[in-house]
Amino acid sequence: MAAFGLAGLLGDDGMLSGASFDLESHSNANPLVPRPTHFPGTAKRVIHLFMNGGPSQVDTFDYKPELQKRDGQALPMKLKTERKTGVAMRSPFKFSQYGQNGTYVSELFKHTARHMDEIAVINSMQADVPNHEPSLLLMNCGESRLVRPSVGSWVTYGMGSENQNLPGFIALCPDGYPIKQTQNWQAAFLPGVFQGTHVDTRHQTIERLIENVANQRVTKAQQRQQLDVLNQLNQLHQEQRGSDPALQARIQSYELAYRMQMEATDAFDVSKEPQHVLDAYGEGVNARQILIARRLVERGVRYVQVFHGQGQPWDNHDDLEINHKRLAGQCDQAISALLTDLKQSGLLDETLVIWGGEFGRTPVVELPKTGSNEGKINGRDHNHWGFTVWMAGGGVKGGTVYGSTDEFGFRVAENPVHVHDLHATMLHLLGFDHKRLTYRYAGRDFRLTDVHGNVVKDLIA
Repeated sequence: MAAFGLAGLLGDDGMLSGASFDLESHSNANPLVPRPTHFPGTAKRVIHLFMNGGPSQVDTFDYKPELQKRDGQALPMKLKTERKTGVAMRSPFKFSQYGQNGTYVSELFKHTARHMDEIAVINSMQADVPNHEPSLLLMNCGESRLVRPSVGSWVTYGMGSENQNLPGFIALCPDGYPIKQTQNWQAAFLPGVFQGTHVDTRHQTIERLIENVANQRVTKAQQRQQLDVLNQLNQLHQEQRGSDPALQARIQSYELAYRMQMEATDAFDVSKEPQHVLDAYGEGVNARQILIARRLVERGVRYVQVFHGQGQPWDNHDDLEINHKRLAGQCDQAISALLTDLKQSGLLDETLVIWGGEFGRTPVVELPKTGSNEGKINGRDHNHWGFTVWMAGGGVKGGTVYGSTDEFGFRVAENPVHVHDLHATMLHLLGFDHKRLTYRYAGRDFRLTDVHGNVVKDLIA
């Protein structure tokens, strides 16, 4: 569960004194101790609801009446797409207005739409290319090609964790991995303690969710003795050979695994929730993992990323109407319940909730191509030129619709927000100047936004 994942204290044998973490020198035996940020932030934790595969903006949160009128017609604009596309394809879903400002939302997210007064919709997102792999890495790591730390790793590096008995950064994904697998939550050159810990949420029993969470052969006291001896041997090894980040990460993962026996079972066991709460979230693996995400942030986990499923489920080149309806039905009710619970408990004020994928989809139909689709001519191609992401809580200005695409929903027309800008804004809400949250590696200071990024102040309450 915790291998190379995350850690807290190095043990009960005095190896950890709880020394303060120095953001400038990056030296501390306990790197996940909670630390102050550059300035007081409004958000203290993050839940990232990741619709991997690329949900269609024109079928969810970006209503385009003109696209409805031009259905089946060639659009009067040049469309640069990854695959061959054809005429305009209207949205098969009805849009209605919600909230005090009358924000348009598709019927696909009719439950989530009840919270539009807490949600800021960004309809002018931009990525770099229309391909899954680089776009996933850009959204999750701020870099589409090179190995760089993930957003969750940067956040836990900067803030530490409020709970030393659970990983500070957890990635939930049922049935396996998304495209690019563990690179989506990698620590890269940051210490291994900040890497995300993957949990396969298709399993329901704690023993399957978290393998080896309990040792059936020795008692906890005996485990403690074993770890103390192992820590002493590792310390001798390190003294002879100098600092070794991989060794530190391994030691810390053993310690976290030991401590998790006390708290992980409770955190991941949704059966302890009242029946009315389980009913509010609904049935299915996505409902369950979104409920788990709430339970994790309640217990001090700093960053929880919730992938919809293995691979790229929202990548609907064919049968978009059928598949988008099915996928939204798996998570819409649970997202609404999550926002309701966070608001009622007061956690929404300090929890930043983000929804979106790695890019959007074209307003035109994708044409048949062997090896690319099934030739049904009822799906959409990838679109990085303009798509939608929304945020809620954590100091976000609710009831806001920021930016816009053109009248057909293809390319950003007003107030573009690049992924780097989104990351800069996220870090600002958490209390960081994105230009100052850096880590020296290979002779230079690296940061999540590299040399880019501007805080979108209109999204901040």
